[in-house]
Amino acid sequence: MQKRKSKKHLFSGISILLFVMLSLVGCSGDKKKEVGATDNEGKINIVTTIAQIAEPVAIIGGEHVKVESLMGPGVDPHLYKATQGDIKKLEQSDIVLYSGLNLEGNMTEAFENIRKKKTVSAISEAISEDKLLNDEDGATDPHVWFDIELWKTSLEEATKTLKEYAPDYADDFEKNKEEYFAKLDELLEESKAKISEIPKEKRVLVTAHDAFGYFGRAYDIDVVGLQGLSTEDEIGISDIDDTIEIIMEHNVPSVFVESSVNQNSINAVIEGAKKKGLEINLGGELYSDAMGNEGTEEGTYIGMYQYNVNTIFEALQGVEE
Repeated sequence: MQKRKSKKHLFSGISILLFVMLSLVGCSGDKKKEVGATDNEGKINIVTTIAQIAEPVAIIGGEHVKVESLMGPGVDPHLYKATQGDIKKLEQSDIVLYSGLNLEGNMTEAFENIRKKKTVSAISEAISEDKLLNDEDGATDPHVWFDIELWKTSLEEATKTLKEYAPDYADDFEKNKEEYFAKLDELLEESKAKISEIPKEKRVLVTAHDAFGYFGRAYDIDVVGLQGLSTEDEIGISDIDDTIEIIMEHNVPSVFVESSVNQNSINAVIEGAKKKGLEINLGGELYSDAMGNEGTEEGTYIGMYQYNVNTIFEALQGVEE
């Protein structure tokens, strides 16, 4: 009898110990959730679609975040479809940030499914509609990162999402954002000064698709894109002929290819103009829907933007009529 009593006490003690341990684990998990930390070295795991979001958000989030972009250099977000690996990354994330405005149209279903259980934000949809551009069919231009002021609005929305998820770090996020925005303001002033040196009659930017509308509006440049807002749009002979006519009418010295778009259409324009007796230079490659390689200047938003401004300036200003 004595042994049975002792055994009962032993089981009771083990049960109490397990209860205490589970309670401590539960409290620990709640605490981590409160500050927005994860098992990823105690950092908030953020997954973005494009690098134009990822790189600035990594700066704003600072030591509190780990950020990964699904789309790397040369990847076209208009055509991109989520892989099984992407779905796994999205499911394992704490926060998902994408641009929206139908830029990542093929991933809409994935975002809607993840939104049911994750913090998901389409950061560019925070921009007021009256500041957005639309094509002749009424489709919204999603390439808002080429207007620095508009992109600041998008990044402000991303910062708001971080603060709501991890309020304990809100002051750090705000401080990092303000420091980064000061650099963006400086970038904007430098870009305005550079582009203003190009004579107005030379400010015609011909590219593979219509990704530079916001850039053109910001710096008073006429923009001609062979394709529409999306690279899914088809290019016809008439599109090429119409572009050549514009080039000849304005005596455009250079045209540009894009890092994430096939070069064939621009090459067709160059060849078509040549047949009509007009020599057109290839002004260089611009970053439109994707940035450069990670670890390079062009792999940062500021570096990518500066590269594009310098490339456009040198091609349009540097060629004598």
